[in-house]
Amino acid sequence: MSVEFKNYYDVLGVASTAGDAEIKKAFRSLARRYHPDIAKDKISSEIKFKEINEANEVLSDPDKRRKYDELGTDWNRPDRCAGERAGGAEGGAEYHFDGTGFSDFFAQFFGSRGGPDSSSARTGGGGNGSETFSQRGQDVESDLLVSLDEILHGSTRTLNLQRIDSHTGKSSLQTLRVNIPSGVREAQLIRLMGKGQEGIGGGDSGNLYLRVQFAKHPDFRVQGANLYYDLELSPWEAVLGATVKIPTLDGAVALKVPPGTTAEREFRLRGKGLPSGNATRGDLHAIVTIQVPAYLSPEENVLWKQLAAISMFNPRGTS
Repeated sequence: MSVEFKNYYDVLGVASTAGDAEIKKAFRSLARRYHPDIAKDKISSEIKFKEINEANEVLSDPDKRRKYDELGTDWNRPDRCAGERAGGAEGGAEYHFDGTGFSDFFAQFFGSRGGPDSSSARTGGGGNGSETFSQRGQDVESDLLVSLDEILHGSTRTLNLQRIDSHTGKSSLQTLRVNIPSGVREAQLIRLMGKGQEGIGGGDSGNLYLRVQFAKHPDFRVQGANLYYDLELSPWEAVLGATVKIPTLDGAVALKVPPGTTAEREFRLRGKGLPSGNATRGDLHAIVTIQVPAYLSPEENVLWKQLAAISMFNPRGTS
C-alpha cells in the first residue's frame, strides 16, 4: 500500500512560514466550521475534522513540525521509509489502519512504534532429542484519535486493520471493534489481545495497543478532568455586566457576568468537565479575556471620545 503525502500547511490554509499564533487561529477557525457537532454533513465533516486535527498535531508541536519540514519534497526516499513497519518487527508485516483518526503518513513518520512488551523466544528439547523453537509475535502499537464526546460518553469504534507480509506481499484485512471507555485518559493504552503479529512455531500472537490521543477542540483545553474555555467579553460587557451563553459538552449554558469583571477572572462551572472517576466529573473553567474592537465607525469613535473625556478612571493610578 502506497503512503500518500499530507501537505499539512494546505490543510490549515497557512504558509510554511506561519507562526504559532497563525496556526492556532487557522485551526480554531476550521475546527469550528467542521466540528461534527456543528456541521450539517456529519460524515464529510468528521473526515475533514480529523485531517485538521492531524495537521494541527504536527504543526503545533515544534519537534514534529521540524521533522515534517525536514522531510520536504523527498519525504518518500527509500532510506527514510526503511524500518517504518508498525511494531518494528524485522522481516515481519506492515500494518495499515483505517479508523484510528490518523493517516498512514502520520502513522509512518509521527505515530507510536512498538508495543510495551518485547517479543520472546523459547527453545526446548523434544521427546526425540530434537530442538523445537517458538516465538511470540511482536506487539503492535498505533495512535487512536479520541474526541471529547467519546471521553465523556465512551464509544465503540470500528477499526480496519490491514496486514501486508513483507516477504510475499500478500495482505489480509480484519475488522476490529474497539471499546473506548468513558473517562479514558490521554496516552492510555487500549489493548486488543492477540491482534498483533502472529507468533512463530506455535508461539502466541502479539497484542495490538492503541495509544489514546485527544482530538484538539476549538473551544476547550484539557487539563486532567477539567476543561478550560476562553470567555471573550467586550469592554462594555465587562464594565456593565451581562448574561452570556458559553458552550459545554452538555450544550450551551447561560453565565451571569457581574459588573466590573476584569481580564483573567475565572468562573467555575462545577461538573461540566470530563469524567474524573467514581461517577463524578471535573469542572469547566471559563477564563475572561477582554476583546477590543479592531474597527470603529465614525459614530462609535465619537462616543468613545466622549467617554474618555468624562471618565475619571485611570488604569495607571494617579502617578
